[in-house]
Amino acid sequence: MSEKIKAWGQELGFQAVAISAPQLAHAEKRLLEWLSRGYHGEMHYMASHGVKRSRPNELVPGTVSVISVRLDYLPPDARDSEEVLANTDKAFISRYALGRDYHKTLRNRLQKLADKIQESIGPFGYRVFTDSAPAMEVELASQAGLGWRGKHSLLLSREHGSWFFLGEIFTDLPLPSDPAQSSHCGTCTRCIEVCPTQAIIAPYQVDARRCISYLTIELKGSIPQELRPLMGNRIYGCDDCQLTCPWNRHAQSSMEKDFMVRHGLDAPDLVTLFSWSEETFLAKTAGSAIHRIGHERWLRNIAVALGNAPPSEAALQALNQRRDHPSEVVREHVAWALAQHGQSCDDWPHSEDWRDT
Repeated sequence: MSEKIKAWGQELGFQAVAISAPQLAHAEKRLLEWLSRGYHGEMHYMASHGVKRSRPNELVPGTVSVISVRLDYLPPDARDSEEVLANTDKAFISRYALGRDYHKTLRNRLQKLADKIQESIGPFGYRVFTDSAPAMEVELASQAGLGWRGKHSLLLSREHGSWFFLGEIFTDLPLPSDPAQSSHCGTCTRCIEVCPTQAIIAPYQVDARRCISYLTIELKGSIPQELRPLMGNRIYGCDDCQLTCPWNRHAQSSMEKDFMVRHGLDAPDLVTLFSWSEETFLAKTAGSAIHRIGHERWLRNIAVALGNAPPSEAALQALNQRRDHPSEVVREHVAWALAQHGQSCDDWPHSEDWRDT
C-alpha cells in the first residue's frame, strides 16, 4: 500500500511522497522554547493550539502515520529575482505568491490522493492539511525523508533545493516509515549572513518579529521603524535565504499552471502598485495568497519600499496622493517614506492632520 500511495501521488503531480510515524517530542521542546521567547510575535495562533502542533494524535485522534508530499512551485516564467531586488523602482514579491494561492491546489490534490486510497481499501480515518492546521510540516517531512531542516528553518533537499510546498495526510493506517535524511548544511551560513534584517538569530532559529515575511504578511500594525530601511523593495515576503542557498542550484521549475506569474507581479513598478484602488487590488489578487493581507497592508508595505527607493517625481507624487488616506497605518508609513526623501508632513496642504487622529 505504501508503494501504491507514492505511485498515485506522483501520478497526481506531486514530485515526492514519503511516510513517517510521527515522533515529535524533541521538536515540541524547541517549539515551546521558541514560543516562550516571544519569537512568534503577533502570530497568536502559534501558541493557542498548545502542544497539538507537536502531537498529531491529539490533533487528529487515531493518527499513527503521516503522508507528506512535496509540490514544486518556482515559476519558470518569472523575472530573475536578483535583478528585481537590485532594481529598487520595482517591487519584489516572494516567488511562491506570483500565481494562484497554493492552498486550494495542494488541498484538492491531497484529497484526490486520499480518495484513491479509499477506493483501494475502503473507508479509513484521515485528514488533509496544507498549511491549514497546527501541524509541524517541516518536522514531519524531515522525518519522512523528504529532506532536512536547513539553518534558515525551511526544508532542504539535495536534489531539489527548497522551492516547494509541503502538504500532509494524517491517517490511522499503520504504514511503514521511510528513512530520514541527514543534514547537509555543513558549515555553510549563507542564509544567516544574507538575511536583510538578521531574523535568523542562530542556526535553525528565526525570530519572526524581524522576518520580512512576517512584517509584510502577518503583522497588522506598524512596521518597526528601525527595520523599514532594511526591507528594501520587498513588499510581500522575502526569498533571500533561499536565493543564496547552494542547494537551490538543483531546484526544479514548476510546470503547474496555477503557479505561473499573474498580472506581471514578478517585476511590477512600485508606483503602479501603489496607485491601485482597493477594488483593483481585490480584483488583481483574487485567488492569490496576496489577497489575504488586504489593501491597507498592501499600501503600507509599498510605502516602505517607496521610502527606500531612489527619489523621483513619480514616487513623491504617488506618496503625496496617499498622505490623507483613511488608514492611520497607511498615513504613518507614507509620512515616513516622504521623510526619507526630505519631505515632512508640514510641507503639504492637508485636509486633516494625521498626527491628531
